[in-house]
Amino acid sequence: MTAEAGVLPTATASEPVKARRSLGSRLAEAVSGGAVRVFLIVVGLFWLVPTIGLLLSSLRSPQDMSGSGWWTVFTKPSQLTFDSYSKLLENGDITNSLLNTVLITVPATVLVVVVGSLAGYAFAWMDFPGRDWWFLAVVGLLVVPVQVALIPIAELFGKIGLFGTIFGVVLFHTGFGLPFAVFLLRNFFAEIPRELLEAARLDGAGELRLFARVVMPLGGPAIASLGIFQFLWVWNDMLVALVFTKSGTQPITVALQTQVRQFGNNIDVLAPGAFISMVIPLAVFFAFQRQFVSGVMAGAVK
Repeated sequence: MTAEAGVLPTATASEPVKARRSLGSRLAEAVSGGAVRVFLIVVGLFWLVPTIGLLLSSLRSPQDMSGSGWWTVFTKPSQLTFDSYSKLLENGDITNSLLNTVLITVPATVLVVVVGSLAGYAFAWMDFPGRDWWFLAVVGLLVVPVQVALIPIAELFGKIGLFGTIFGVVLFHTGFGLPFAVFLLRNFFAEIPRELLEAARLDGAGELRLFARVVMPLGGPAIASLGIFQFLWVWNDMLVALVFTKSGTQPITVALQTQVRQFGNNIDVLAPGAFISMVIPLAVFFAFQRQFVSGVMAGAVK
């Protein structure tokens, strides 16, 4: 057989391989091009239009907002002013509600992260009676909707004097955030090599020291992801706050809704208040974006 004859079977054998490629692989190759990336960028910019519109509306006077759309600032940049933010700082209801939001969100996030981390470590590496059954009970609580518990817990808080208080809202968010926290962190901590923990125990480390010096640093990405999830959920919550808070303990979401109901034309306060309530969680997310991505991808690659 000649050299050319030896090449021909190889070339003809490769052609059926290409023909046998699945439709999914051909579509995956098609959507991985530059045109798709440009399309995704355009879609992302399109989703940012409401945010940009809210920002520009918050920087315009009520007269300009009632007379034209927010996009007119591109031709008349003189409309931009910070007077609405000055009025916002003079509105006691909005500023107090913003402080209440911080007082609710920060403790609820910290409690869920701390208690969830301790419980996740206990379920992953400590032996105690009924450990697996207790963990199944915690997992079962994930399917309990918040709406089912509103009325019973509201009655309970009313009897013990916690209804309408910030502490009561913090307890509610902590209780409903813990099942997901325990489930997430337990599965993450269980992937830590046993040899590493055993070596630390041989060096004389107790459970608390082992948790603080070994488990917590290794579980940093998962803990950061949990903290971001909990912070965003509590900060943007309106249903729980609407049920469990009173006029002096309302967060920013309920306060803005009250302003709309009582003062429908109070747009000079509503626009900057809505933008501030939205931009703070966005800033928190982008500040911890790297830890969030690491925590999400940590369980995907071994």
